[in-house]
Amino acid sequence: MLMQRLRALTRRRSGQRAIEAPEADICLVVEGAYPYVVGGVSGWLQDLMISLPDVHFHIVAIKPDDADTVWKIVPPANVTGVTEIALSTKRKLPRSLPDAPVEAVMQAASDFLHKGGSDRLRALLDALGGIAPAPQVHDLLSHQAAFALLKREYTDDFDRSSFHHFFWASHVLLGGLLCMCLAPLPKARAYHSISTGFAGLFAARATIETGRPLCLTEHGIYQLERQIEVLMADWIGDQVDHGLALERENKDLRDLWRSAFGHYSAACYDCSDPIVALYAANSDVQRRLGAAPDRLRVIPNGIDLDRFDDVVDARDPDAPLVALIGRVVPIKDIKTFIRAAALVHERDPAIRFVVMGPTDEDGDYAAECAAMVRDSGLSDCFDFAGRVRIEEWMPRIDLIVLTSLSEAQPLVILEAGACRIPVVAPDVGSCREMLEGGVDGAGGIITPLVNPTATAEAIMDIVGSTTVRTRMAANLRARVERDYSHTTIIDTYRRLYQDLASRADATLA
Repeated sequence: MLMQRLRALTRRRSGQRAIEAPEADICLVVEGAYPYVVGGVSGWLQDLMISLPDVHFHIVAIKPDDADTVWKIVPPANVTGVTEIALSTKRKLPRSLPDAPVEAVMQAASDFLHKGGSDRLRALLDALGGIAPAPQVHDLLSHQAAFALLKREYTDDFDRSSFHHFFWASHVLLGGLLCMCLAPLPKARAYHSISTGFAGLFAARATIETGRPLCLTEHGIYQLERQIEVLMADWIGDQVDHGLALERENKDLRDLWRSAFGHYSAACYDCSDPIVALYAANSDVQRRLGAAPDRLRVIPNGIDLDRFDDVVDARDPDAPLVALIGRVVPIKDIKTFIRAAALVHERDPAIRFVVMGPTDEDGDYAAECAAMVRDSGLSDCFDFAGRVRIEEWMPRIDLIVLTSLSEAQPLVILEAGACRIPVVAPDVGSCREMLEGGVDGAGGIITPLVNPTATAEAIMDIVGSTTVRTRMAANLRARVERDYSHTTIIDTYRRLYQDLASRADATLA
């Protein structure tokens, strides 16, 4: 039955063609996740849709290019359609278009890219409406008016960079912007974006064009993540050395990328109400980035405690098990966990370690981690279990450890609390709030980032004392029951969608 539904939805997959589907209650807009990735935001979305069977959803899935991308998740029965939108497509022979309307479109696109503002996004959409039938992205970018515009911008602001690099960077950014403005727009009573970036840009366009309400939920702060990526990127060529100058007359290509993503986020914030974060610290970040304070809300992730009711303690007191649940990728910093395990092993060889999560996302990094385990003499007490059913492993685990460089609100901490397992986690995202917040006492220990010694000490403090482990486990369970109940969180989103629907009805009146 599930495979039949997947095939039916796949037949409606459209790249960037319009989909004939009934108007959905909520159009979910997601970038680079659902239905291509398992876990994380994708898992959260799947659970949300399954938990609200009376709400009809349409999914807009944004992906890097128009290559056929495998779906790793089967959408539930209340998904009325899926529209896939590729940020870049294979170039075709461009259609000939008159100069004046293309010049207007490209100038409007440039104004929004460099200056931002939802009013400029609206002006761009109006300019695109002046070309009939609607153009393709390559029709616009291949036009002589686009080349003339880029030459002027380069001369004015970027002439210390390579024109070659500036040209292609501008093509990528303008192409993504125009793609979001020209892609098919599914009908829905309201829109819900799961990030800013290109998803938020598409969602802002949707509410501008339709007048229907928009909600934004950010699991992490997309703009900050992209800024870090841009600052660290070695794929951005020709950085300008400004020496010791405090004032810069000319911009470089990092400025171009950073300002573009900042303007995409600002437009989404401007069009969204409410603007949801998973925890209070991220609401503060959203406010600093320009989100209206009166629109900010915190809705944490929840967990279904009933899912773990049948978990029966199967721990081995003579061989405690310390687990890291996460993908074997650099952002999870598995190497710090391995180094900590080596330090613990020197003090207590009976303790065992396991990493539970896929190893196929970054094969080189996974191989380096496996070699580090061998070289550290941990082969007899350290395993890579791959993808697992969490419910089958939780009864055997004494302590869960995270060493991630970045997290929002880790589901694994909620799962640990549901199963009365204490946690060691770095001071990122909402980890401190989850483990130390409230009145119940600590549910684990917070450690500095990339600190194997502190991680090893925290492991020994908890595993080495049954009293400490039992007390922290009870504290975390109490906190999860009070603040992170799945039923409460789903009811919150049900009421949010009802509020959006009532506002949609008002626009139709």
